[in-house]
Amino acid sequence: MAVFVGAVVQGGVGFGLGLVAAPVLTMLEPDLMPGAIQVVNMTLPLFTLAAEWRRVDWRGLGFAVLGRVPGSVLGALVVVYVSVYTRGVLVAVMVLVAVALTARALSVPRNGVTITSAGFVSGVTGTATGIGGPPVALVYQTAKGPQIRATLAMFFFLSAAQSLVILAIVDELPGRALATGGFLLVPMVVGFLVSGPLRRYLDGGRVRAAVLVVAAASALALIVQNVVVRG
Repeated sequence: MAVFVGAVVQGGVGFGLGLVAAPVLTMLEPDLMPGAIQVVNMTLPLFTLAAEWRRVDWRGLGFAVLGRVPGSVLGALVVVYVSVYTRGVLVAVMVLVAVALTARALSVPRNGVTITSAGFVSGVTGTATGIGGPPVALVYQTAKGPQIRATLAMFFFLSAAQSLVILAIVDELPGRALATGGFLLVPMVVGFLVSGPLRRYLDGGRVRAAVLVVAAASALALIVQNVVVRG
């Protein structure tokens, strides 16, 4: 259900799958994260690119990927040296920060420095937690719908593929994570198909607010599980 809802959101606005699904998956199967969600993160953008690849901002994408590479290496070190439960709290904090920034709709100038910086932060958080969309999405929030969806889709595809390779290199990509990610492609596809018709009829503000509330609630539940219950 979390992947389905996340795919609906991302299919409509360009990002949101990790924001919605990562806290839930981390809470249910922490040992499979972030590998399982990265399988989905790599596949979903292909559906958007199939329709809107001509609108990709290739110059901005280059800057984002330039920052993403060293960020991914740092994120892999977090996966190796930080415990599963601490990473659970990291996921929750990342979601809450993303929710706060998204809710405030901060205006960030879009240039080489900001895009590269966003790519670096996305590399760290995306590889370590499966949530890499908000930093880049914040920089592109003033772009037109097709451009932001296409650019983020290409960035997410390359980023997730990169993260999977790095996780495999550091031996943090178990076979069960790949199998679970493959299973989750089914609700992902259904969610993306549903997002098309709904995009024209649903009020974006209300849907966005509801998603932010659900994401924040999931993050808080994750903190309670890892800090209060296990602590």
